[in-house]
Amino acid sequence: MANIKTEDEIILFEREMKEFWTKLKSIYGTEQINQTLALRDSCKESIKALSEKWSKKLKEGDMMIDKIHEYCDEILQHSQRISENQEHLTEIKSNLNQEEEQKQALTDSIQELKEELMKKKEIISSKNKAAKERVERLCKSKVLFEERLGLEIRRIHDEQLQFIFRHIDHKDPDKPFVFTLSINEQGDYEVTSCTPPLDCIAEFQLKVRETNNFSAFVANIRKAFTALSYK
Repeated sequence: MANIKTEDEIILFEREMKEFWTKLKSIYGTEQINQTLALRDSCKESIKALSEKWSKKLKEGDMMIDKIHEYCDEILQHSQRISENQEHLTEIKSNLNQEEEQKQALTDSIQELKEELMKKKEIISSKNKAAKERVERLCKSKVLFEERLGLEIRRIHDEQLQFIFRHIDHKDPDKPFVFTLSINEQGDYEVTSCTPPLDCIAEFQLKVRETNNFSAFVANIRKAFTALSYK
């Protein structure tokens, strides 16, 4: 009887143990599943949050990249404009240099012209002075010529002197024989008119330029007029 009781207790204990383990496994499995599910859900939430966060970061990154591209394009445009402005500035500097050189050349030319003009003025002034002196000498000789050669000397326009001979034509003593004399730009005597005309007037003019003997020049012209009156 005692052995039967012991066996029944053992069987009962084993049954209880199995039930305990089954229950334990059942309880442990459910909690583990729940924990796993909770962990999975937590991971999903975390992954979702991270995905949203990184998606946002990626969008921000894309926007940043777009901004960088825009900035790069703007910088490139600015660089092109700066390059164009530098080229334009270089061209302006070149033009300014050319204008400065032209200005300097023009200034030098003006200075040379001024110096040349001053020299010409000095020469003209000297020639005018010499011409006036000659005219004055001629005027001083007027009385002498009038007395000895029957000559009248008149000062006419453009600083010219008109020489009028009379008492040449014995048929008409009052008939005038006239020639007009001036001093040209070279300071030489020049006969501008002769009435009546003389073929030898050019020869006389050349000779007086060579000898500067004005009295002989006037006397030779009077002789030529006299010879002409007898033809």
